[in-house]
Amino acid sequence: MHVIDTRSTIDRQAIGFKDRYRLFIRSKGLAYATEKTYCQWAVRFIRHMKYKSEGELCVDHINHFLSELGNALGCSINTQRTALNALVFLFREFLKIDVGQLSFQHASKPKKIPIVLSKDEAQAIINGIPGRRNLITKILYGSGLRISEAVNLRVKDIDLANGGLFVMEGKGYKSRRTLLPTSLIDPLKQQIEFVKNQFEADKAIGMSGVFMPDALSRKMPKAQYELAWQYLFPADHYSVDPRSGVERRHHFGPQQVQRAIKTATLKAEVHKRVPCHTFINNVLLFTRWANFGCSN
Repeated sequence: MHVIDTRSTIDRQAIGFKDRYRLFIRSKGLAYATEKTYCQWAVRFIRHMKYKSEGELCVDHINHFLSELGNALGCSINTQRTALNALVFLFREFLKIDVGQLSFQHASKPKKIPIVLSKDEAQAIINGIPGRRNLITKILYGSGLRISEAVNLRVKDIDLANGGLFVMEGKGYKSRRTLLPTSLIDPLKQQIEFVKNQFEADKAIGMSGVFMPDALSRKMPKAQYELAWQYLFPADHYSVDPRSGVERRHHFGPQQVQRAIKTATLKAEVHKRVPCHTFINNVLLFTRWANFGCSN
């Protein structure tokens, strides 16, 4: 049985430290990915310092922990910075303890230079990716979306008539509109038709419906059964939503796209590390070049 990796329901009367911390994070409107990251660093900090109770948490230990990360454990600057943000949030926001001026040994490893593909390399990798993974990767490359934003797209987010697409509540819960390359219009029309047929098939066996964000499930109870709200890239299987226990079709998993890109990169003999975010780097770089009248 597949279980969706998403926020699970927490009893508002929960007294455990981790549950109370999760509820506090959610009250601040932070993304689920941020919630997981902050909780992971809180747990790691507590285990490293061998705390036995919440009352033992000490601000002075933050410096020790961050210094250990940067030197003894050899973590990167970005990892150390993420841990710093998580612990400052834990102490200052949740525990209401002023962290003051922290003094720790910064990681010595330099920031990594962004990996950028040439147009030929990008095309070779994309050509080696099959099916829906191919279209998702083209959206990353052509519209500058993050992988989490691409797999969360819904049918209603695609504006074929005006050549654009909407990212609803992306990173930092910010929404935006971005351009849609004309080369993707026909493939997206075909994908929407695929979603429509699959949606009708699910409906015929009583498995239709989709997760609705925030309070929309109460405000618009019938919207989950409308084509417009279905995921543009639905999963191949049904999954159980831990929030409600309902089994239904979720969206395509980002890990499947990441694995496809890795396989295609090896096949194309591109000797670079190419995570999904690399395609965003290319969009940003080519935009800068275009502004200066340069070409790749």
